[in-house]
Amino acid sequence: MENIENYTMKDTRSGFGAGLTEAAQRNENIFALTADVTGSVKMGDFKAAYPERFIQCGIAEANMIGISAGLALSGKIPFASAFAGFVSGRVYDQIRMTVAYSNLNVKIGASHSGITVGEDGATHQMMEDLGLMRMLPNMVVLNPCDYNQTKMATIAAAEYNGPVYIRFGRPAVPNFTEENKPFVIGKAEVMREGSDVTLFATGHLVFPALQAADMLAAQGISAEVVNIATIKPLDEETILNSVRKTGCAVTAEEHFLNGGMGDAVCQCLGRNLPAPVEMIGVDDHFGESGTPDELMAHFGLDKEHIVAACQKAISRK
Repeated sequence: MENIENYTMKDTRSGFGAGLTEAAQRNENIFALTADVTGSVKMGDFKAAYPERFIQCGIAEANMIGISAGLALSGKIPFASAFAGFVSGRVYDQIRMTVAYSNLNVKIGASHSGITVGEDGATHQMMEDLGLMRMLPNMVVLNPCDYNQTKMATIAAAEYNGPVYIRFGRPAVPNFTEENKPFVIGKAEVMREGSDVTLFATGHLVFPALQAADMLAAQGISAEVVNIATIKPLDEETILNSVRKTGCAVTAEEHFLNGGMGDAVCQCLGRNLPAPVEMIGVDDHFGESGTPDELMAHFGLDKEHIVAACQKAISRK
């Protein structure tokens, strides 16, 4: 059983900070930029170690993206980070025109994403960022699931030549993946083999998906769990191979249903292998203020709702 008490609880934003500092040790061209949220995006260690490569832009996210573009044109590797709502939605035009269109080597670190930003409420609960970013040509979109994977995804982003959007969150969540396992951009990971239903999960929903698989196993249902940490480019081969075996699927994400990982998976299946799919996500509704756990349950983003969705998908085969 995937019991939370078996794992250390760590926030994924700290994984970003650790990965950024480690990448900077390897490459002197890496710069870090933030918009008045150094501590919140865990850039403190980077700032202390490499003050000459740290740029505090103040509350001016659009300017931060412009500076990052200039650094990239000068051969540097800038990591620009702020809250997801401000570093994706507020500066979408700058990202589109100066980063994606120009295919510049800029990395965007989006913290405090999704519903689990909690009490900050709907204005800060960015649940459309994956859709915004995956629609941009040239943009790679990453949504790792825990501290370890976020650290390694950040290091992989530093080594990738081109625009990358990395999504991570504020709350402490189980740190359950293998430490220092290399992150391969564009590759999904089968976390658990199964034969009755495929559970595609991303970000904070991967651990609840594993818990749901345990609950289903107690009912005699074999669920395959696939961690989609790269939303774009999507690992269509792994998706199709799994659904060929199981015959149905459930997608689970801390994002709007429109435009997110589930949308991408459904497009893949619709083009190649039509099959019953149920989707776990926020359905066209802004967030509310509450604790992360309260909100995840309220919007149906917990293991109990995942189990019910799997049962429904199986019944439709």
